[in-house]
Amino acid sequence: MERNGASLPAPVTTADAGWRIARASPSLPEVHSSVRIPHNARPWRKMLAFLGPGLLVSVGYMDPGNWATDLTGGARFGYTLLSVILISNFMAILLQHLALKLGVVTGRDLAQACRDHFSRPVSFILWILCEVAIAACDLAEVIGSAIALNLLFGIPLIVGVLLTAADVMLILFLQHKGFRILEIIVGTLILTIGGCFAYQLLKADLSISGMLHGMIPSAEIIRDPSKLYIAIGILGATVMPHNLYLHSSIVQTRAFSRDDAGKSMAIKYATIDSTIALLGAFFINAAILLLAAGAFHGKVEQSEVGIEDAYHLLPGFLGATAATLFAIALLCSGQNSTLTGTLAGQIVMEGFLNIRLRPWVRRLITRLVAIVPAAIVAWIAGQRGVNQLLVLSQVILSLQLSFAVIPLVWFTSDRKKMGRFVNRRWVTILSVLVTAVIVVLNVYLLVQTAAGWMDPDEAETKEVIRVPHDPASP
Repeated sequence: MERNGASLPAPVTTADAGWRIARASPSLPEVHSSVRIPHNARPWRKMLAFLGPGLLVSVGYMDPGNWATDLTGGARFGYTLLSVILISNFMAILLQHLALKLGVVTGRDLAQACRDHFSRPVSFILWILCEVAIAACDLAEVIGSAIALNLLFGIPLIVGVLLTAADVMLILFLQHKGFRILEIIVGTLILTIGGCFAYQLLKADLSISGMLHGMIPSAEIIRDPSKLYIAIGILGATVMPHNLYLHSSIVQTRAFSRDDAGKSMAIKYATIDSTIALLGAFFINAAILLLAAGAFHGKVEQSEVGIEDAYHLLPGFLGATAATLFAIALLCSGQNSTLTGTLAGQIVMEGFLNIRLRPWVRRLITRLVAIVPAAIVAWIAGQRGVNQLLVLSQVILSLQLSFAVIPLVWFTSDRKKMGRFVNRRWVTILSVLVTAVIVVLNVYLLVQTAAGWMDPDEAETKEVIRVPHDPASP
């Protein structure tokens, strides 16, 4: 039943016990249950059928927003913050497990779950916050692609920003060909990124003992304010709120049986898929930090190493090929992130509002929300304005993260909603602890940013991305 293009809430049934209103429609209906699962096949065949959603989710953990914090951490502090990347990755594995379990068990993505649980005003506020966060995340992805195009081909920054709009049509084309095609393209780009960094690490002068020592958490990170600030930045750039919405939706593209046995199987294989993919994301994030540590730590002025700086400095340390591969990896990362970010935007809009628009309209709106501010600021204010906008985007992401994590942990710990799949007590305790850490650290980051805690000489290390000078900019 519809009114003015929006479906009215359906009456609550036994299957929807624990929810304020019943589920109105499946998440991403055009690809829902579109990937066949061989139910009578061997376990490895089933595992192959479930591989894919984890790759799309892992993209958000290696997007351009991660690059600057990893580069700064490696260049300034060597291997010290490697343990922060590892801990952040373990947090991500837990939260993504909860997200996929919510989607499999309830048949709702996180946005739909918030809509069906909270009152309409609360749900609307959460939607606004989430849309702002996705736009903020998109800024780093759009600018990252633009930087890569500038470095590789000399394309002006503002032109590169506008070119990223092409992904709207690309996603439409790929989804029309099947969701598996989209997953294969994303997986190929991830392998390309991994190959680029594997080559660079082989060329870099790395210390095995230093890496092993860096994997062990150190109290020095908490005692040193400059290390703590970068550590929080790594955490904030690693755990992205839109990934929780994305994963809870795309896990439902698999055609598993919607009974308890089928859900149990789906949770098992989807968790393996997610964990493997996120371990791959850990390798790439760690590789960026290791590359900066091996090539730049103690050899250059650390506060000056951003994305553009790394590209121009690498030939002197590792050769011209390493610099080119660095830019290629950045372009692949930016394109991957814009694909999954736009898909997450669709999920959030449909989930919170239960509104149906033509696919190209939905994606165009999502993309314009990020491209228009980036293009305007790049044109009017140039490099400095875009950098300031990107710093603001990370603050927004930090603020929004808690509003995604808290409902996720709440819903998956509610027996009325999850039934026999409710979180075990130790999982709930661990999830609450992780949530508390995320909330406290992000509040600290917000307070310190607002108070202007860092001195002017260190301010550049807070930038998400150091944007190259665009000759067309004023």
